[in-house]
Amino acid sequence: MSDDVAAPPADDHRPAHGAHASAAEPGTARPSGVGGRRISVWHGWGSLAVVAVLVMAGVLFTANAKLAGGVDARQPQDLPGLVDAEANRAGVLQEEVDRLQAEVDELTDAVVEDLPADDAERAALTALAAGRVAVTGPGVTVQLWDAPADVPRPDWVTNDYLVVHQQDLQAVINSLWAGGAEAMTLQGERVITTSAFRCVGNVLRLHGQIYSPPYVVQAIGDPEQLLEALESSPEVQRYKDYVDAIGLGWSVDEESELALPAYAGGSGLRYADVLEEDE
Repeated sequence: MSDDVAAPPADDHRPAHGAHASAAEPGTARPSGVGGRRISVWHGWGSLAVVAVLVMAGVLFTANAKLAGGVDARQPQDLPGLVDAEANRAGVLQEEVDRLQAEVDELTDAVVEDLPADDAERAALTALAAGRVAVTGPGVTVQLWDAPADVPRPDWVTNDYLVVHQQDLQAVINSLWAGGAEAMTLQGERVITTSAFRCVGNVLRLHGQIYSPPYVVQAIGDPEQLLEALESSPEVQRYKDYVDAIGLGWSVDEESELALPAYAGGSGLRYADVLEEDE
């Protein structure tokens, strides 16, 4: 056993007893300690945050896809596509309405055939008054349309003056009823006592359908009386003043034979109640 003491290895960088540790030289590993552990823990929380964000994003994307798809994942998202889709749906529903109405008419006819003669005649007149049967006969055709917007006009004229309004159609229809019209159509739709139409801008809503001008009113009755009723209506004459002033559309034709279809919609009153005898 030698009394000599072995010298420390040349690469031993541990500080001597009582000396201060010096900064690690470039290229040497940083000793694992509090600083190294803090970096390791911080990286762990960052990974968890990234995973949580990705999970939440996936949930949001899935929910958005379900909401956008609805019942039909191929439902259009643009306005023209939605309009076409709703128009197609309305067409399908109208076919169903026509089929059900045909069944109602068939059952009604069967009941009328079983009634006594007096009751059957009364039922036929009631069906005629309610617009439930197609009719033919002489009458008149009235057309109204918007004025052209690309022609010179007076300074006082605004765009509102250039379109046919709801009150214009009401004036024509009321005048024809007053002139003894027995049956009438607007845009080919049979007009009955419960019919209501609304003009929104330059389009017309009637019986769940939308129509654009020209607006065509046809009425069966004595043509001379119907024409006289139109001429004697102050509201119709006021409209015709604008026909001359700014070019609103107007035409009246006497018809020797008109064929008007039956009313195909429902006629039940939703908000009417039969009063009791003591009321």
